[in-house]
This record gives sequence, C-alpha cells and structure tokens, in this order.
Amino acid sequence: MSSTHGIQPLEWVKSSYSGGEGGNCVEVAWVKSSYSGGEGGQCIEWAPEHAAATGEFLVRDSKDPHGPHLTLTREAFAGLVEFAKRHG
Repeated sequence: MSSTHGIQPLEWVKSSYSGGEGGNCVEVAWVKSSYSGGEGGQCIEWAPEHAAATGEFLVRDSKDPHGPHLTLTREAFAGLVEFAKRHG
C-alpha cells in the first residue's frame, strides 16, 4: 500500500476478550503515526477505524503492541497531535 501521508499497512489484532473457539471477535487496525521514524525510536500507533466507528481514539506504543493503550476523546487526541507537531 502506498500513501503520500506515510500511513503504514494495517495490522489486525484479535480482541483479548475473544475466545479460541472462533466466536464473536473484535479486531482493531493499528496505524503507525506519520511522526514516527523508521529507526525504531519513540513510536505511537492509533486506530483510526475504531475512532470513526466509536468516537474513542485508541493510542499505544508501537514497540509494545500487546501492552496497555490509552483511550482518548476526540479533543484529547487533537491535543496530543498538536503537541506532537509543536514538540515533535
């Protein structure tokens, strides 16, 4: 997938609440921030499709994909993006 905005291909992750029997599962597609470099430094990912569907903006550390994540409001996420632009 190519993009002029630096968006990486999506990675689908099965919900930790899903059982192994193949029942109802929820997957979240995570996208690496365009502000994250390719050298493995300080990187964050967010879930834009989840945000569009629910209004919750999920953010996580790309180096720890199975670790915790933040759930932000639209306003808080906009503030985070503005902070990254100013202090990148």
